[in-house]
Amino acid sequence: MTRHATLPTSLGGLLAVGEGPALVGLYFPGHWYPPSDVGVEVDARTDPLFALAAAQLGEYLDGRRTGFDVPVATSGDPFQERVWRMLRDLRHGETTTYGALAERLGDRGLARRVGQAVGRNPVSILIPCHRVVGASGSLTGYAGGLERKRFLLELEGAEVVSQPRLFSI
Repeated sequence: MTRHATLPTSLGGLLAVGEGPALVGLYFPGHWYPPSDVGVEVDARTDPLFALAAAQLGEYLDGRRTGFDVPVATSGDPFQERVWRMLRDLRHGETTTYGALAERLGDRGLARRVGQAVGRNPVSILIPCHRVVGASGSLTGYAGGLERKRFLLELEGAEVVSQPRLFSI
């Protein structure tokens, strides 16, 4: 059964979507590619999957957690799945570039396609697309907004290229 709930976090309410025992979506407000079907609304406090996700996200955002063991399932095309697997392999605080991911796939020319796959990541934070930066180390597109991306990278102790801040979270 597809279901959803809003998980309150210090970054705003995150739309969590679950199917059976797995989280299939975690979306920021104003996400670039919101899901078309989120199923029935449930109470996150009484749904075991959403309660676990909320607890672990809270610990992560408080700096007390560096990884997640929330069950996650994705259903992208084969290329997207390969990219998302590589994102899952990135360690806490580690960053990479679209070009580096494309090289790992065997063709630096795939960087734009990698960027599209990263941008369509359905499970923000848990599949850490925020750890992908531009070739110069600069912050580039993030479905949750660049200020959230900066916050997440700084939280993890990643080196972040200095850019003007629009506002503080």
